[in-house]
Amino acid sequence: MRAYDLAEPYPYVTTDDDALDAARLLAENSLPALLVLDADGLPHAIVPGSQLLRQLLPSYAIDDPLLAASVGDRIDTEIGERLAGLTVAEWVPRRLFPPPYAGPDATPMEVAALMARTHSPLVAVVERDGGGRVQLLGTVTAARLVRYFLVRLGQPGTTDG
Repeated sequence: MRAYDLAEPYPYVTTDDDALDAARLLAENSLPALLVLDADGLPHAIVPGSQLLRQLLPSYAIDDPLLAASVGDRIDTEIGERLAGLTVAEWVPRRLFPPPYAGPDATPMEVAALMARTHSPLVAVVERDGGGRVQLLGTVTAARLVRYFLVRLGQPGTTDG
């Protein structure tokens, strides 16, 4: 089995999309990460949900747990203000979250190792066509890889599908 066989469709946003819409996509679909494509449809960033929260929260709430506990509901307004009018590219700059990607022939172990190295819950599977253009084929999630490895171990109650 190769990355192409493990790849599945995954919801995504583009760099030009509204940041609030991107946050909704993540929340409404219970996604482990946000997949961001550029204007050409290429992976721009893969941002774990925990890091999206880091981009939303004020630094004082992250740095001081006691202060975070005392903030209360007034933080909701501040979070909304942080997203207002931002594009996805402005909210999650690529330099912070370069997208891990693999070719269609990568083995499951190669994809798993890439995930582990990059701390990403998903890897984009891309392929270059004859003209050198890159096309997104799908993504491999950590859950999909774990399911694959469990099936290989013959664990009852797991299916490879």
